[in-house]
Amino acid sequence: MFRTFAKAIAAIAVVCTVAGAGLVLNEEYGKDDSDAKDAGASFTGTKKIDVDGRTVNVSCSGQSDADRPLVMLMAGGGEGLDNMAALQKSLSKTDRVCSYDRLGEGKSDKPAPGTLQTVNDTSVLLTKLLDHLAGDRPVVLAGHSLGGYIAARYTPDHTDRVKGLVLLDATVPHLTRDMNRTIPADATGGATQVRDGAIAGNEGQNPEQFVIADGPVHSAGDIPVEILKHESQYAAVPEYGPALEKMWAKGQQEWQQLSTDAQLTTAKGSGHYIHTDRPDLALKTVQSVTSRVADAR
Repeated sequence: MFRTFAKAIAAIAVVCTVAGAGLVLNEEYGKDDSDAKDAGASFTGTKKIDVDGRTVNVSCSGQSDADRPLVMLMAGGGEGLDNMAALQKSLSKTDRVCSYDRLGEGKSDKPAPGTLQTVNDTSVLLTKLLDHLAGDRPVVLAGHSLGGYIAARYTPDHTDRVKGLVLLDATVPHLTRDMNRTIPADATGGATQVRDGAIAGNEGQNPEQFVIADGPVHSAGDIPVEILKHESQYAAVPEYGPALEKMWAKGQQEWQQLSTDAQLTTAKGSGHYIHTDRPDLALKTVQSVTSRVADAR
């Protein structure tokens, strides 16, 4: 379902495979570079890293002061690291920035056949990547859609390392529950496809075989958290558009429980792909959080 429901599924933003699916925003940061310049964890380019026998595709750029945080970009579901390459290029002018393909995405290995991945599985992978890439540096996670959901679930249990968080229209914390409430059982036509397709994706029918489980938002203390939400996205489902907008807005408000220092902003003029619709705002927001983390050291 990840590539067949077109704008309707993109509108729900369970995963984000339509408006930017397969789009290489900047080949320099998305290509497979087997000759990547390597200085330990400070390589420049794209390379494959072995994590517990699985190959993970990673891209890193920028050579900022070691006292500044590492920025880790996390793309949405159904997309590889190339989708955030333009943002990575801009950020790498001032900071060390990495991105990666989760298992099942881009050029990384696929999950084991017949298995489902959970938040714990993807958290273990992220921790081992950060061990390799960040060392003792603090980390700022910046995730879009499903990548934002994973970053938000990961951060409260890893505040020893993650010191800042940016969510770019992150998948909401209770998507299955909220979808069932918003599009009722007696709905017909395209709305039924939207609801059923979204729920199927949540249950693991996606390239990552990842279960997008509902659950409460846990606190990460007082770290800086910036949450950007789209301005308008649901024209593809006109009958339920206003209700879906309200659902999504409430879900973004739930993410504010991540921190006593969490701010929610609407990205004016943006749909779900905030980093492509409003690259200026996405860049400014990540840079702001990164600078705050650096200044707090």
